[in-house]
Amino acid sequence: MGHGARETVLGTMGKATRLRIPPELQDLTLRFGEAVWKRDTEDPQRKLVLLKYLDGNYTNYMQGRTRFHKSDFSLEILNTSREDRQLHEYIVSKGPEEKVWQIQLEVYEPVSDPSIQILGWALANGSCTITLNCTAERGDNVSYSWGSQDTHTSRLCSRNGSLLHLSYPLQNTSVACACMASNPVSSRVVAFNSSECSYEQEEHLVLMVVVPTTAVMILAGVFVATHLPMSGGDFSYPPAASQEQERPPLAEDSEVHTIYSQVQRVESPEKEPTTVYASVMMPMA
Repeated sequence: MGHGARETVLGTMGKATRLRIPPELQDLTLRFGEAVWKRDTEDPQRKLVLLKYLDGNYTNYMQGRTRFHKSDFSLEILNTSREDRQLHEYIVSKGPEEKVWQIQLEVYEPVSDPSIQILGWALANGSCTITLNCTAERGDNVSYSWGSQDTHTSRLCSRNGSLLHLSYPLQNTSVACACMASNPVSSRVVAFNSSECSYEQEEHLVLMVVVPTTAVMILAGVFVATHLPMSGGDFSYPPAASQEQERPPLAEDSEVHTIYSQVQRVESPEKEPTTVYASVMMPMA
């Protein structure tokens, strides 16, 4: 059989990992009755003996950390850790010879639940263009992919990598994309609904177009002040003759002018707009 890893096993941190040997070595163990489990260490000149088997009996040198299964001579690591990421060997003594089965154990931390962050968005021509970023806080060798179970939006949402550039009409509220964060031992999924983008856009637009009620009242007051003549002792002036001649007919100013504006409070975008009216009528001569 020679040397060199014959098999690669994937282990998950914090979970049990079972190392098995092929039927050929199981038969040799039953026939010759002597075998050993070993593991490499950080020191290339030193190996760690995990278990010895001899004529139906065995000695577990890692009691509490490993479990030996006599039925198939497999070794189970109860709580896999990063230090178990080593080359493991099962060696059967065959008189003056040895048969070796090598297992390279790769250990991964499982992926945590991912989250989606909105990096930026823009509203143009009735469509929402948004950039999403999907990340998982924990996990080894994490890869990301986007997709959708809806066949109508599968192409829209299909993308490899953590970033997704999405563009869709605002009236389309059925766009739902899902991000999958995965590694060789685990995967997690989180969904994004297009209504979130619509809500953000609506809030942004309200902040841009609303006018505070106080501002409208001030404008109405200025209009009244500039169109009504002053009255009172010291502040009235006799009109000049030239002014009398140039004054337009009062009939044109006898109409009632109404100023109105639809306003909305900035701090409460969810409330209905408020309409403020101001009526102005010029005095008769």
